Amino acid sequence: MGTDMLAKVTSCAVVGLEGALVDVEVDISPGLPAFTIVGLPDKAVQEARERVRAAIRNSGYSFPAKRITVNLAPADLKKEGPAYDLPMAVGILVSSGQLNPDLSHCVFLGELALDGKLRHTHGILPMVSLAHTGGLSTLFVPSDDAEEASLVAGARIFPAESLAQLVTHLQGEASITQYASATDWQRRIQPSYAFNLAYIKGQEHAKRALEVAAAGRHSILMCGPPGSGKTMLARSLPSVLPRLTMEEAIEVTKIYSVSGLLPHDSPIIIERPFRSPHYTISNAGLVGGGQWPRPGEISLSHYGVLFLDELPEFGRATLESLRQPMEDRTVTVSRARSSVTFPASFMLAAAMNPCPCGYYGDPFRECRCSSGEISRYHKRISGPLLDRIDIFIDVPHIDYEKLTEDKPVETSETVSERVRAAHNIQLKRFHEPTMTSNSCMTPREVKEFCTAEAAAQSLLHAAMRQLHLTARAFHRVLKLSLTIADLDGSDIIRTYHVAEALQYRRRELI
Repeated sequence: MGTDMLAKVTSCAVVGLEGALVDVEVDISPGLPAFTIVGLPDKAVQEARERVRAAIRNSGYSFPAKRITVNLAPADLKKEGPAYDLPMAVGILVSSGQLNPDLSHCVFLGELALDGKLRHTHGILPMVSLAHTGGLSTLFVPSDDAEEASLVAGARIFPAESLAQLVTHLQGEASITQYASATDWQRRIQPSYAFNLAYIKGQEHAKRALEVAAAGRHSILMCGPPGSGKTMLARSLPSVLPRLTMEEAIEVTKIYSVSGLLPHDSPIIIERPFRSPHYTISNAGLVGGGQWPRPGEISLSHYGVLFLDELPEFGRATLESLRQPMEDRTVTVSRARSSVTFPASFMLAAAMNPCPCGYYGDPFRECRCSSGEISRYHKRISGPLLDRIDIFIDVPHIDYEKLTEDKPVETSETVSERVRAAHNIQLKRFHEPTMTSNSCMTPREVKEFCTAEAAAQSLLHAAMRQLHLTARAFHRVLKLSLTIADLDGSDIIRTYHVAEALQYRRRELI
């Protein structure tokens, strides 16, 4: 064993969805055997002492019986998770003289098992992305995470099975082959969705509203009795939305990687997310939060659909927390020491019954609710939140004849073609990476792009006066009219485009 010295190994931390470079400094000095970790470590990082000690010994190396101090710099950044196991072990081996490589351009990430093997670690993609951006091109990751890490173009990924294999590579005795993904994710397979509009009989009016919502990524609220197909309609939404671009897919994958929700059979999310939380969800579960802030359901539905079934049953404070993310498309979780911003560009789809029993206005079953009960039921959803919803649609009871008829039903693939064409028009219109749909328009873009013919302007003026539309509602009608015009292939908003958009406005039940 050589002379003890100070060793520095580079690793990464995850802050929100972004990585932050962390220097793992290891100092071994004479004294009573001790292993101290400083630099705001959490419980999982503190427990790394036992994992690192056992992994080094079980890999055939000596664990120094001296005073070991590990500093995770910068010291004011909170460190969490087991990703520091590998850099700590490498630092101890370097500091104790058992290993003497050039680590100036290397980053080490990974959790160690007691036998020295490397395990899957959450948040690999954002950490690798940051390290590569920072000019650190050589990254050592667990072999299970190599495919995910390779999504960062240009990064040199070396997958390690164990600590022993990594050490022999660094010593030059047996090299680890640089990882090259065999899958071209740009030409990935077509996503397969379990739900399709072809499975839904009748409800043509609701399907049309769904198509308009998908074309401009507008929020939609469906109201109807139990069993009328509201949930199936909502679950079919991802199948008509345009496919994720590679940039969008990587952004969504980062969120799922940090949350530990990446599927085992794919290192990248290729389908539009669809999240359907239960109405008992907490505010932190929906928006994000916790002692170590994590993305909530609205961030997990980024570039996808957030479906809230039984909307009035959600807690009022929980629903009100949706208002700011729906406007800003981001959500900021603030804590005493720091604040973290998560993306939240989601499409809201919600469903509710017309009354507590569900049968108000149903032609076949009598409603048992009083007018006061119905009024209180609807007042659970605040006016400001309803004002942020673009499309309100009634989903009536389906007749037996509709359910059993053999008439061909339009598939999601057919509708998706029209939605994609409208989406392409919007991409050409805005020329901005942050603005990809009509629903994202600010008042400045509404004024610039929402050009209506004279008759359409007269209809809008009459609607403003008779429906008492707020300024926000007026802009939302214009955005919706523009989306309908895009589906129609028209470069100007016509009267019938405005008329259809006004049909989707909210109407009071009682």
